[in-house]
Amino acid sequence: MKIMAIDFGDARTGIAISDPLEMLTGFTTVIHAYTPEKATAAVAQLVQEHRVEALVVGLPRNMDGSEGERAALCRAFAALLEEKTGLTPAMWDERRTTVDAHRILSDNGVHGKKRKNTVDAVAASLILEGYLASRRRNP
Repeated sequence: MKIMAIDFGDARTGIAISDPLEMLTGFTTVIHAYTPEKATAAVAQLVQEHRVEALVVGLPRNMDGSEGERAALCRAFAALLEEKTGLTPAMWDERRTTVDAHRILSDNGVHGKKRKNTVDAVAASLILEGYLASRRRNP
């Protein structure tokens, strides 16, 4: 089954889609959209194009585990996705994924504008990797 991980952002939303065996990230992209509705429409199109069967949305928690304003926005986005796609998104703790994505890109010599255009897709890949690993541990 193909699973799509989503790192929702105000201007850019990172997307990572697994391979059908749920082992690897097979596709990544960044959606440039400034409203949740436009981002939702773009995600729904990718769901159809790639025959995605499950969604996971990154949930930004504070370091103490509590949820703030950004988490509420992500939950609202997940509700829009469910309406548009008919798939109920799983919510996945995404603490530190963007920080880790910046580190990975820096370690690989990706800087400046190229990093800005890539970091959200890398963050979505990290969300997907964590989610897939959890599914393998807890089938």
